[in-house]
Amino acid sequence: MFSLLLLNLEEYYFEQHTANHIINKGCRDERKFRGSLKICSKSIIFEPDDNIQPIIKIPLRDCISIKAPEDNEANNPFTRYVNLSCCIYVFNGRTEHLFQLDVAGKLGDVVQTLHQLYRASCLDKMGDQAAMITAILQSRLARTSFDKNRFQSISETLHMECKAEMVTPLVTNPGHVCVTDANLYFQPLNGYPKPVVQITLQNVRRIYKRRHGLMPLGLEVFCTENDLCSDIYLKFYNCQDRDELYFLIATYIENHITEHTAESYMLQWQRGHLSNYQYLLHLNNLADRSCNDLSQYPVFPWIIADYSSSVLDLTKPETFRDLSKPIGALNKERLDRLLTRYQEMPEPKFMYGSHYSSPGYVLFYLVRVAPEYMLCLQNGKFDHADRMFNSLAETWKNCLDGATDFKELIPEFYENDSSFLVNSLKLDLGKRQGGKMVEDVELPPWASGPDDFLQKSQEALESQYVSEHLHEWIDIIFGYKQKGSEAVAAHNVFHPLTYEGGVDLNSIMDPNEKVALLTQILEFGQTPKQLFTIPHPRRIIPKLKSLSRTSSHSVSITESPVSPNEESFEDLTEESITLAWNNIAKLKLDDQNCSFYLLFCPLFPDSTLKMFSKESKTIQRSVSFSNMALSSCLILPGDTTVISSSWDNHIYFYSVAFGRRQDILMGHDDAVSKICWRDGRLYSASWDSTVKVWHCVPGETLSNKKHHFELLAELEHDVSVNTINLNAANTMLASGTKEGTINVWDVTTAAVLHQLPCHSGTVFDAAFSPDSRHLLSTGEDCCFKVIDVQTGMLISSVTADEPQRCFRWDGNTILSGSQSGDLLIWDLLGGKVIERIKGHTGAVTSMWMNEQCNSVITGGEDKQIVFWKLQY
Repeated sequence: MFSLLLLNLEEYYFEQHTANHIINKGCRDERKFRGSLKICSKSIIFEPDDNIQPIIKIPLRDCISIKAPEDNEANNPFTRYVNLSCCIYVFNGRTEHLFQLDVAGKLGDVVQTLHQLYRASCLDKMGDQAAMITAILQSRLARTSFDKNRFQSISETLHMECKAEMVTPLVTNPGHVCVTDANLYFQPLNGYPKPVVQITLQNVRRIYKRRHGLMPLGLEVFCTENDLCSDIYLKFYNCQDRDELYFLIATYIENHITEHTAESYMLQWQRGHLSNYQYLLHLNNLADRSCNDLSQYPVFPWIIADYSSSVLDLTKPETFRDLSKPIGALNKERLDRLLTRYQEMPEPKFMYGSHYSSPGYVLFYLVRVAPEYMLCLQNGKFDHADRMFNSLAETWKNCLDGATDFKELIPEFYENDSSFLVNSLKLDLGKRQGGKMVEDVELPPWASGPDDFLQKSQEALESQYVSEHLHEWIDIIFGYKQKGSEAVAAHNVFHPLTYEGGVDLNSIMDPNEKVALLTQILEFGQTPKQLFTIPHPRRIIPKLKSLSRTSSHSVSITESPVSPNEESFEDLTEESITLAWNNIAKLKLDDQNCSFYLLFCPLFPDSTLKMFSKESKTIQRSVSFSNMALSSCLILPGDTTVISSSWDNHIYFYSVAFGRRQDILMGHDDAVSKICWRDGRLYSASWDSTVKVWHCVPGETLSNKKHHFELLAELEHDVSVNTINLNAANTMLASGTKEGTINVWDVTTAAVLHQLPCHSGTVFDAAFSPDSRHLLSTGEDCCFKVIDVQTGMLISSVTADEPQRCFRWDGNTILSGSQSGDLLIWDLLGGKVIERIKGHTGAVTSMWMNEQCNSVITGGEDKQIVFWKLQY
């Protein structure tokens, strides 16, 4: 059966014609075979209708002449012959092929096309051939257009049409792309493998810009969220067409799904919502790796280093490969030899003469399920039997010891289809030196069969050891150790041409040099696009006692394992908190009466501190400290002293029991914007560009002694500080400024750990996750930003329709108060609002949540305070 893989690399299939292949015309043994004559850019292929007959491929370069019938025959309207004389010698003789077309009127066009392509094939240099063939192709595309009769509906509105090629492994197929308000279409110029490929825009889930042939011309569309293979991969002839089509599709799907970045996937992975396998798959997609491009096939790591034991022990570190090093650096002796050569090498230097991912390596693993690709890549032959994928142990050993073998694995090693390990097609893959035929892949002793091998490989990939170290491998392949001095230090330097931007093809004017360079790069393999430029954060490893696989509450990595029969009160509290956040959308107005006082600062610029009784729903006490507005307030443990900050630069202490102002701290040179109290320390933020840490010794109220204040630290900023917050352990402080900067401080040393320009405009609120691994902030720019505290990397950004003034969160779910007065519940990992609750008629300016996370109080610019309770 005909396949595009019968074509040479970089060859196009133009058109087909129903025809008869006539052998020995005019002789007694004349034979006629009906079939399809296919005109390709470098060859003519005849596919007989009778499957018993072989497909005939005639390279145009081997032809001596291509001609139509003689003039006296041409005047006969029933003559439809194309005569091809080819340099195919059998016993020093010459073979002549005669094809009879069904449609006589096409004869002249077919002969003219063949003459053009024949002239191109006879050019000496590959670059000149490619240039002439490209000109012929573009001329044909310019004379045709998308057939609008192929639209699914007559009501569809056309948005764009352009020329492009559909990309599949080792081949591309030219045609026309068309996008409407409902569908994406591709119509191949040759009608193969079907007249039109159609994708409903409503089904699109992911879309990626791709680098194809080192040029930013590719676009890949997925209708699934986690699948390895896409629904269509298109290569355009210019960036403008690609970008315009991307914009049209992205604009459509923006209303249906959220576009994910590497950072947003990282957050999901860190929080346990993506497996190691899924995360690596998404990173590969974002780094231009595609199953349709063998030179950029998805790359996965070798995980297991033990292929000799009878039992695979995933609790032993020595079972695993060192993920902090590239394959080439795992064997010290080999690495020393490579480094010696590297030091003696002239510029440009590289440590490894081959790559960890290339078309040859991909097909090395997949030859048993995709032999046609190997045959296409290697001119119709399999590799030598001893160089085939014969054994896992042998392959791993060669990757460790081989002088030029540094290959990683492919995703198939961690999936569920084991067919690539089995010679189920009964292919003749040759005989090894020992006389043994190449059959199924030899598995390690610890695997009972191919399916068991994949199952154990999956378990290894998702094991605790790999989860703790996978970020190190990501740093090498996709991250900051991929390029530059860090790559040199990590012994991770490949040939410069393999890196994105390593060569500018547009600057090479010689077409022959360009073709030779492109062929070299595509065959050698390409390094993924760099996704991270700073160290990748670790994964958050929960304690062994898991709450549930679907729990959205994160557990600290520092907590120790707990036996199922030894649940502590802390465990029960943790479970109740998890239950509360899982049901946070069931937050309702609380109408029940409770006997307690609510303390609050004014909800609009006012200098009055008020105490409110929920039971009687009346103000019990109102105190004015200053002629300027109060900014925040809190009550100290024991409920006897209230602290309030003011725009008048002062902090006021108020005795609840005696109903009078007790003390004043004049600690700043401008308005105090927020205060926090933890473990006997007062933290004050101010518009004077400082955060100050005070040790406060409360005075003895009965003897009217004043508080004693000792300034412990002053955290200096460049601009006014608007908000502060501390982590649960009181070891880190986050500050947000009026110009949108987030600072993370080490409280014990008063040193800044990270300074990030996160928001455009004022930071309204910031808070650490319960495990202190992430910091969430919200600002005037309507954005939520998530920072990885360990690395300082901005790993997620979610944009709201309006500013969110305050919030509470558990690391996964956000409860926020909006500018319009509603309470919004966000799925942070999904980047979307999952519930909107009517609250205030003005902006929600403050929010309190109890320790069990089942009661909430909000205050707003409408001068109302609202009590909320979870009801489930």
